[in-house]
Amino acid sequence: MLEIRDAVLAGQFDTVGSLEVPDHYRAVTVHADEAEMFAGMATKEKDPRKSLHVEDVATPELGPGEAIVAVMASAINYNTVWTSIFEPVSTFGFLKRYGRISPLTARHDLPYHVVGSDLAGVVLRTGPGVNAWKPGDQVVAHCLSVEMESPDGHGDSMMDPEQRIWGFETNFGGLAELALVKSNQLMPKPAHLTWEEAAAPGLVNSTAYRQLVSRNGAGMKQGDNVLIWGASGGLGSYATQFALNGGATPICVVSSAAKAEVCRKMGAELIIDRSAEDYRFWRDEHNQDPKEWKRLGAKIRELTGGEDPDIVFEHPGRETFGASVYVARKGGTIVTCASTSGYMHSFDNRYLWMNLKRIIGSHFANYRESFEANRLIDKGLIHPTLSKVYPLAETGQATLDVHTNSHQGKVGVLALAPEEGLGVTDPDKRAVHLDAINRFRGI
Repeated sequence: MLEIRDAVLAGQFDTVGSLEVPDHYRAVTVHADEAEMFAGMATKEKDPRKSLHVEDVATPELGPGEAIVAVMASAINYNTVWTSIFEPVSTFGFLKRYGRISPLTARHDLPYHVVGSDLAGVVLRTGPGVNAWKPGDQVVAHCLSVEMESPDGHGDSMMDPEQRIWGFETNFGGLAELALVKSNQLMPKPAHLTWEEAAAPGLVNSTAYRQLVSRNGAGMKQGDNVLIWGASGGLGSYATQFALNGGATPICVVSSAAKAEVCRKMGAELIIDRSAEDYRFWRDEHNQDPKEWKRLGAKIRELTGGEDPDIVFEHPGRETFGASVYVARKGGTIVTCASTSGYMHSFDNRYLWMNLKRIIGSHFANYRESFEANRLIDKGLIHPTLSKVYPLAETGQATLDVHTNSHQGKVGVLALAPEEGLGVTDPDKRAVHLDAINRFRGI
């Protein structure tokens, strides 16, 4: 592994394919026999540092259409939080179901799960049938894993009945020194970014692209007002950039003055600090307060000059969904994913049905959408929102940061990269965008 790392650090990418792939590697895992370790505890009390292990695991067999990648850096997503606290279900159920498809997928059904749905690194080996990539290629990976044996996925690969999220519903994810991916997950690494910066956008950037920009999502257009919950967070920070870059007006909802300032640095002007406004959308565990929905709507109109949101970019879920349905304009769209505050949404259907609004469910992105989202990163039109980076050994703490929402943007993890700041191969392009690249750093 050290030989591989040293070759990459020396820029000797043409030699990587001649190096031996080790039979084991360090990875971040959860264990099947610990799936009940947090039973009976409140979600907020569950500590990923107790369930995530950094240990040696066996290198998986390389199959047709696959690649093994030396991972230089990865990042934390909310699905790593869910995996680490075994909510809403243990991911070992996903691995068992995947393992039943074929002898090849049976590799994934193990008593441990290597987690992580982002990476930036270098291709080490490719399996039979892989022609677009070769050892030594510098890559990032999106997390869509599909089999494409059904006709259902050929109009939109997210509709494949065997669609899964790599590193969450499959094994051998990106929080590790090596990762196993399908070769069609690979995309070119943006040359102006470091390893950790390039690893950060993957999942959230593609998710926000489909949810907000794609015709499979809200189909945002110039002039739209877009209400963005958690606008400085992992998903919201990319949605805010897409709105600004696409000629829309983001209305950024944040939870502190510091997060409001982050949105201003991105170029947003219309900002709602929900903590300062003290919105309380729920009177108690079972009842929402429509007066608070109306108060939010009035605040939005105050900022926009009397206009309601054309699009509501939803991902908190239970806590905010009733308000989201209410504040969207007549004929507007609520586009939803994730539900990080709870999956059981409730809303007053009169405001949906009688005002001809639409709710669209959006989940990750298909191959084309992922490619387009990465292309915008590569062109310097959208930028990473990396705020902090941990070594692989401290992935538990990095995941806790996301679990407790004590982070901004994305939290990165170094795998084989020994330090931050490595991997840039186009310094001139980087210099043009440096302020935007670093906008979230140290916040």
